[in-house]
Amino acid sequence: MSNIPETGRTQRVTIRLVILQILVVSLLCTLGGRLWYLQIRNGQQYTAEAASNHVQEVVTPAVRGSILDERGVPLADNETRLVVTVSRTDMLKMKDGGKAVLGRLAAVLGMSEKDVADKVRLCDAKTPKPCWNGSPYQPIPITDKATTQQALQIMERREDFPGIAAQPTAVRRYDSPDHANAAQVLGYLSPVTDDEIKASMKNGQPTLQRSDQVGRSGLEHTYDAELRGKAGITRYEVDNRGRVIGNAGDTPPQPGNSLVTSIDSRVQAVTEKELAQAMEDARHVWDKNTNTWYKADSGAAIVMDVHTGRIIAMANAPTYDPNVWVGGISAKDYKALTGDGSDYPLLNRAIQGLSAPGSTFKVIPTTAAINAGYAADGHYPCTSSMTIGGQTFGNFESESAGDISLGKALEISCDTVFYGLAYDQWLKDGGNNPKHPKDWFYTTARQFGLGEKTGVDLPGEAKGRIPDRTWKQRFWEANKTAWCAQAKSDKDDYATRIAREDCTDGNRLRAGDSVNYSIGQGDTLVTPLQMARIYSALSNGGTLYQPTIGKAIVSADGKHVQEIKPKATGKLPDSQETLHYIDDALAGTITSGTAAWKYQGWPQDKITLHAKTGTAEVYGKQTTSWLATYSKDYAIVMTIAQGGTGSGGSGAAVRAIYEALYGVDGGNIDPKKGLLPQPRETLPKFGPDGQAQQVAYVPARAFAYPPEPAGPAAPGYAPAALAPDRNEKLLLGRRYHV
Repeated sequence: MSNIPETGRTQRVTIRLVILQILVVSLLCTLGGRLWYLQIRNGQQYTAEAASNHVQEVVTPAVRGSILDERGVPLADNETRLVVTVSRTDMLKMKDGGKAVLGRLAAVLGMSEKDVADKVRLCDAKTPKPCWNGSPYQPIPITDKATTQQALQIMERREDFPGIAAQPTAVRRYDSPDHANAAQVLGYLSPVTDDEIKASMKNGQPTLQRSDQVGRSGLEHTYDAELRGKAGITRYEVDNRGRVIGNAGDTPPQPGNSLVTSIDSRVQAVTEKELAQAMEDARHVWDKNTNTWYKADSGAAIVMDVHTGRIIAMANAPTYDPNVWVGGISAKDYKALTGDGSDYPLLNRAIQGLSAPGSTFKVIPTTAAINAGYAADGHYPCTSSMTIGGQTFGNFESESAGDISLGKALEISCDTVFYGLAYDQWLKDGGNNPKHPKDWFYTTARQFGLGEKTGVDLPGEAKGRIPDRTWKQRFWEANKTAWCAQAKSDKDDYATRIAREDCTDGNRLRAGDSVNYSIGQGDTLVTPLQMARIYSALSNGGTLYQPTIGKAIVSADGKHVQEIKPKATGKLPDSQETLHYIDDALAGTITSGTAAWKYQGWPQDKITLHAKTGTAEVYGKQTTSWLATYSKDYAIVMTIAQGGTGSGGSGAAVRAIYEALYGVDGGNIDPKKGLLPQPRETLPKFGPDGQAQQVAYVPARAFAYPPEPAGPAAPGYAPAALAPDRNEKLLLGRRYHV
C-alpha cells in the first residue's frame, strides 16, 4: 500500500487540473486574440489580399514624356521597337534553370549564350555588370533591336521558348538633333528596384510599378516624377487554375509630361564640337614645362543666359552615347564607361569637375581689395617675382610691368600685384597670430557663391572648396595623424616635407596660403558652372541666379504649362562703380590683354566681349586651361584639364561659339546667320495632340576644320605657337550659319 495520505494525492491531482486548465485557457485566449487580429484588426487588409488571389494584374507601362530643347526639338523621345523579354520566374521553374531555352534564344537573336545569361542574373554587391537591377518578377529585356523575323520565330514556336515574349514596346531614344550629344545633361534610365517600389508606398499603394523605368542621372533623374507618367493596370478575374473568367476593371495609363529645356540643340552641338576641337588642337602643342605634348584629357564648356541663369549649352569631354543604356547596357559598353582608362565619361565635369580656377578667380580678390579700402587706380608693383617668408612666388613667365592699377592687373593677369595685396591683408589680419581677422579675400569668395552648390537642376553637383580658417582647422584635425606618421619617414620628397610642416601647424593660415589663394591656386576648388554663374552676374549688374536647364513642364495634351521661373539667389558684394571698373578691365583683356592674340579682328565696338584667362597649376599634372567670358547676353566658360594656357587652350574655341551665336564672320555681323543673337524668352507652342510645334530653322551646316597632320605630331609642331596666321585659318574654318 502507498504511504501517501489520500488528501495529499487529491491535492496533487487538483493542482495538475488547475495547471491544465490554465494552459487550455491561455491557448484559447491566444487563438482568440489572433483571430481578432486577423478578422477585425486587419480584416480588410487580408480580405483584399484574399480577393487578389483571384485577380491578376497586367501592367501597361506609361509613355514617358519627351525632353525638348527650347525650340521644341526632341532631345529625348520614344520610339516603338520589338523588345524580347525573359520571365526569370518561368526560367527558375525549369529543371536546368532555363539554360536550354536561353541557349535557343541566343541563337535566334545572334547573341552569345553568356551575354543572354548575364542579362537575366540579378545584381548584387558581388555581381559585375551587366545584370538585372530591377524586380526579379518583372520580365527582363534582352534586346530592343529584334527584327520582325526574330520575333515571329519566338512567338510561333511557343513550345521552344516558354517564358519568352517579343512584343512592340515604346523605348527611350536620344536623337542627338544637330549632332548635339548632351549625354551628361540628359542622363539615362534603368529599371525600378524592389526597394524603390517599397519606398514609393503612398496610402498603402506603391506609386511605382515593376515595369517602370526611372531616371538615374541628369534631367531624367531630376524630373523623373514629371516625365514618368503613371502605368495602366488591367485586372482580370481568374479561377484557381489561372483561367480568366471576367474583367475586374481597368486603369488606363497616363502618359508623362514633357520637359522643355533652355538648351538650344544647335548651340549645344557647336559648343561640343568646339570643345572637342580645342582639346585636339591642344594635344599638338608642346608643353615646355614637362617636355611633352599637352594631354588635354578632359574638359567642359558652358553657355549661360546672363539675365536668367538658364543654361543654353553644357558640353563635356569625354562623352558617350546615352542610347547604350536603352534596353540594358552590355558588359563591353559598361566597362568602356566605368573601367580603368575610360576617364569616366559618365562624370558631368561642368558641375562635378573640381579644379583650381587659376587667374579667372582674380575678379574676387579685386572686389575684396576694393571693399577692404585699397584704391582701384592705385599704383601696385607688378614685379617678376615676390619673396615672402623665404619662398619666392613668381609672376607668369617672370614678366614685370612696373606700377599698375588693379584694372590693369586684371587685364594682363599680373600675379605679383595680387600676391602683394593678399600678403598685406594677411599682415593686417594679424599674420600668424590673428585676433580678429576680417579675412576680406575669403569672405568675398563666399559672397560670390563659391564653396556652396549653385542649386542647378541636375543631380550630383559638387560644392567646391574655399580654404579659409574654418576649413584649415577641420582639414588639419582630419589628417593630422596621417601627416605626423608620414613626417617620421626618412624620405625627403615634396610630399614628406609638406607633411612635416602640416603635422605641427597645418591648421594655421600661413602667408603662403593667402598668397597662393589670391591667384586661384592652393587648395581652392571650383566647378565650371560656379564660374559661369559668377561671370553672368558680372555681366547683368551683380545678380546671382540659380542655374537651371528645365524651362517648363507641359502636360501630355499640351494644354497645361508650368513655367520654371528664373530665381535670383544673391547679389555680388560690388558697388555699381566697382562692377563698371571690373567690366572695363575685362574688356581690356580682349583688346590688349592676355586674350588679345586670339581675338584680333573681333567687332568689339559692336559686340563687346569681356574675358579673364586662367592657367591653373596642378601638382603632378600639366596646367589646366581656363577661359571665362561674357557679353551683354551670354557667359561662356571653358576649361580643359592638362590643356595649357587659358587663351592658348580655349581662346579660339570660345571665340567660335560667340561667332556662331551672333552670326559674326570676320569683322562682319549678320544676325540672320546667328544661331541665337539674343536669348529666347518664349516657349514653343503645342498642338492639340500635345506635340511641340518646332520653331522653323535650317540646321547648322557641317563643321569644316582644317586637317591636322596624320599620326603623332612632328617635334616642334605647335599650332597655338604659330599665331596669327595659322590661328586665323582655324577661325576662318569655323563658321556656322542657319
